Amino acid sequence: MGMRQRFPDLPPVWAIGFFAAEWLAALYVPINVFGSPISAALGLVLACLGLGLAGWAAFWFARKKTAIEPGETPSALIVEGPFRINRNPIYTGMTLVLLGLALWLGALSSAIVALGFPFLITARFVRAEERGLRSAFGRATDDYFARTRRW
Repeated sequence: MGMRQRFPDLPPVWAIGFFAAEWLAALYVPINVFGSPISAALGLVLACLGLGLAGWAAFWFARKKTAIEPGETPSALIVEGPFRINRNPIYTGMTLVLLGLALWLGALSSAIVALGFPFLITARFVRAEERGLRSAFGRATDDYFARTRRW
């Protein structure tokens, strides 16, 4: 069985991989600069905010009855809720969770790993999703993209 069959090419799977990489970075390259109870608490708050943001965005996918999984054809262009201020609130939420973990771990090395996540997600998923939205919704997508930042 190939690697692709065991690990689906989905953003949450990539997030879990980054989570593991952060943990390993903190363990083996522990550039500890945040190591205090305050940074750990801030990390937990940031991770909770990230989970909340991702959950809020997922709610809007369900409410609009449109595809949430990358590669599926969207049936609605969501511009409400968290999508008013950010085109990718689920991915932003995942990034906040990863940055929260870095704060909780207290390791700069983990934060550096976490900062790679949005670059990978943009290259691997976001650009294709944007093409799909343009194809499905045309000018409405261009208008939405013009007024709403990607991240």
